[in-house]
Amino acid sequence: MIGLLLVDDQSLICQGLAAILDREDDLQVLGCAENGRAAISQVESLQPDVVLMDIRMPIMTGIEATRLIVDRFPTVKVLVLSTFDDDRDIALSMRAGANGYLLKDMPAPELVGAIRLVHRGYTQMAPGLMEKLVTNVADPADSIPPAEPAALKQIPARERDVLRLIGQGCTNRQIATQLNLAEGTVKTYVTHLLNRLALSNRSQLAIFANSF
Repeated sequence: MIGLLLVDDQSLICQGLAAILDREDDLQVLGCAENGRAAISQVESLQPDVVLMDIRMPIMTGIEATRLIVDRFPTVKVLVLSTFDDDRDIALSMRAGANGYLLKDMPAPELVGAIRLVHRGYTQMAPGLMEKLVTNVADPADSIPPAEPAALKQIPARERDVLRLIGQGCTNRQIATQLNLAEGTVKTYVTHLLNRLALSNRSQLAIFANSF
């Protein structure tokens, strides 16, 4: 069972999402929070597996709440669900450690599938948003800061190959095929890259890969 926390300042949105998601046998809505500060408190008490996070809320934004949740509760996945496909919101959300960025007008079956994939460790982006994120990564105020040259030198050649293909949007299976590796080996390389570069997720690796 995947425990969910819904975070949105519009109660009707939360009620509607809860009605949809609770129909699924493997999903359970544990609670709803009306702002980022309330979300942090409820993550601590309810211990959800996945948080569906709105961005623009009073008291504390979803971006700040995401940053704090990822820092304090590293096993919890945060999936942004927003009305806006604003470049800055997308970039700052992923920099804060979100595991994906989706739009509220997406079909319910796709949202359900995205939640399951995020719970399994995959990053989920609404169609076209990854391209926008990579295109706008040059803005230093909104992007992942480049690693120091020393950090780049520490990346072995094979991991560099994996990083390059991540930047091209390849899945682990596609990378394994192209590099003639086992898929489990690719997963290990991805973990090494995240640790070496002090990044939170695959989307940040893709951004990093396209910064050089």
